Amino acid sequence: MPTLSASPIPGSLTVQMEGILDLDDDRLFEFCRRNRDLRVERTSAGELLLMSPAGGKTSNLNLKIASQLAVWAERDGSGEAFDSSGGFILPNGAMRSPDAAWVEHARLRRLTREQRERFLPLCPTFIVELRSPSDGLATVQRKMGEYIDNGTRLGWLIDPIENQIHVYRPGVEAEVLQQPTALAADPELPHFVLDLDRIWDPSW
Repeated sequence: MPTLSASPIPGSLTVQMEGILDLDDDRLFEFCRRNRDLRVERTSAGELLLMSPAGGKTSNLNLKIASQLAVWAERDGSGEAFDSSGGFILPNGAMRSPDAAWVEHARLRRLTREQRERFLPLCPTFIVELRSPSDGLATVQRKMGEYIDNGTRLGWLIDPIENQIHVYRPGVEAEVLQQPTALAADPELPHFVLDLDRIWDPSW
């Protein structure tokens, strides 16, 4: 039987699968399809992280971020945006679902029709992770490092708890910005600017 253990992420459960019930990418996709009420990720070690759906405030902020990215992507036309329900198989074998992501059309066109219907076998070029009240900062920072190590060129960790943004790029230390009102993604995403007033707004 798979072994269940407490996860370092509050509100989630780690399932030790290795050597007992190994899920390849197709079986993992089917598992997630049959358990739509769970948010599932897989670590590079083959562990499954089972997480409950996001709370109302986090869900609302996720939508505000993803919708701005989607509008820019439609206008720019050089790639596609993805929301938090999309899964990506990283080169290290992990399956991750960033809160928002973007990938160039040139990379997406290399995928088969079947691959496009399942978890995409690539690491997004750009990702955003939003820290929720249940996320430990160190845990999300490690995940950001994993994205960069696997090919992400620009990553934003938005922390509404500390009113900070951690900006990640390959080969340099993360830059921490204190409550910026807007953040530009140049040169990786030309002319994309995230309006952060809507993120820091404490109105509800």
